Amino acid sequence: MHISEGILPWPVLAAGAGLAAAGTFVGLKKLDYEHVPRVGVMAAAFFVVSLIHVPLPGTSVHLIGNGLAGLILGWQAFPAILVGLFLQALLFQFGGFTTLGVNTLDMALPAVLVGIAFRPLVSRSSSLIRIYSGGFLAGFLAVLMAGVLTALALTLAGNEFSLQAKIIFVAHIPIMIIEGIICALCIGFLWNMKPEILGVKR
Repeated sequence: MHISEGILPWPVLAAGAGLAAAGTFVGLKKLDYEHVPRVGVMAAAFFVVSLIHVPLPGTSVHLIGNGLAGLILGWQAFPAILVGLFLQALLFQFGGFTTLGVNTLDMALPAVLVGIAFRPLVSRSSSLIRIYSGGFLAGFLAVLMAGVLTALALTLAGNEFSLQAKIIFVAHIPIMIIEGIICALCIGFLWNMKPEILGVKR
């Protein structure tokens, strides 16, 4: 879901960079020293899972992991995803440096939103059905919202990219389901083995 260089007009790039910078600032402000390793692990996980991708005109289809990042990190997903995207642009030329802000916003904002919406459900519930359901919905909806934001950014680039925007959204429907399943399994595992990561108190 990386948007490539040379596609978006400068007002969209500037808006994306500004909003991504604001989100990263909030994430860093909320970052405690003891949570730095957790953010590093999630940044590395994001970096790895999104390396396996299928190129499309102007972007690509791949796993993201932003739903899981949102449940575990909350606002700290912004700096984690920013670091992952920066390294991908630097090492593999995925996305780009001018689109770094937009790409970060497209993936990190949904992560924060699903974290706000579903972390209370996961952390306070003792029902495995609700825990797995919360994990699935977080993974599914995070990719859904990322797809919508990416498609919207491409639409703002001009009518010539409207078809690509629709293709991106449709191509990510299987990814939404896969991400939902993976996120549900990871959350279920963490709830049983390391519940404090999710804010569970026993």
